[in-house]
Amino acid sequence: MVLGAVDLIRRRGLNATSVREVVRHTGTPRGSVGHHFPRGKLQLVEEALNFAGTEVGQPLAALVEAHGVEAGLRAFIAAWRKVLEASAFEAGCPVLAVSVEEFVADDGFPNPEAQARLLDIAEAIFARWREVLVQGLEKEGVPTARAARLATLVIASVEGTVALCRASRSADALDEVGTELTALLAGAIAAARG
Repeated sequence: MVLGAVDLIRRRGLNATSVREVVRHTGTPRGSVGHHFPRGKLQLVEEALNFAGTEVGQPLAALVEAHGVEAGLRAFIAAWRKVLEASAFEAGCPVLAVSVEEFVADDGFPNPEAQARLLDIAEAIFARWREVLVQGLEKEGVPTARAARLATLVIASVEGTVALCRASRSADALDEVGTELTALLAGAIAAARG
C-alpha cells in the first residue's frame, strides 16, 4: 500500500490520494487498511513520504560516497528521468506534491496539525538530500557555506525541472539543467582545489 500511495501522490497529488483510491490502485483488501494504518490517510502518507525520501536518498548517498558529487548528481537526474519516462511524464516528486498541497483528512476537512507534520517530514527529506550533496562537496574541498548553497540550488533546480518536464512531456529540460548543474559543481570543485 505504501508503494501504491507513493505512485498515486506522484501522479495525482496529495489530496487525490485517498485511502479508498490506494486500496483500489493496489488491489489491497479494504479490511487490512485499519490494521496496517490505524491513523488512516495521514499515517499512510507519512509512510509513503518516508519511503520516497529513502528511495531517492540512499542511492544518492551511496553514489556520492563512492564516486563523488558529480556522479551523484548524474544518478539523481537519471533517476528522475526514469520516473518521468516510465510514467509517460505523469509522475513527479511525491515530496514536492505534499509540500505544495494542503492536507485534507479522511473526513474531507483540512487538518492544520497534520499539514504541519507532513511539511516537517518533507522538509527533513529535502534536508537529507541536501546534506548528502553538502558532504560530497565538502569532501571535494568546497567550503561548507558554498557547498550548502550549491546543494540547495541542485535540489531546487531538479525538483522544479521535474515539473517542467511533466508539463512539456519531455526530458529535455532535465538534460539542460543537468548539464548546467554538473558544470557548476565541477567549477566549484576546481576552484576549491585551486
